Amino acid sequence: MVHETGEAFTIKQLRRRAYRLMDILGLRRVRLYDARASCLTFLANNGVSDHILARWAGHTNAKTTKKWYVKPDVEDLREAASTWDGLHGDLNGRA
Repeated sequence: MVHETGEAFTIKQLRRRAYRLMDILGLRRVRLYDARASCLTFLANNGVSDHILARWAGHTNAKTTKKWYVKPDVEDLREAASTWDGLHGDLNGRA
């Protein structure tokens, strides 16, 4: 991201502006790293291809993006739990 003059923001400037905007909008403050991961996870879970995610993140390797930024969401974990339930059966003695 850059200033109106085209000069790149420092991390401190970017963070200060982002937090000010969160305050103005009445949003809970989140770390920019976490917001970035949430954005990339959302895009991945909604079908955006890996090479586009990497480009969006500014990475040259999609594996980097997936490894560090794309996290499973609650629904992904719920599906895994249901699959696990099917493997070991009901704890009340029913299979």
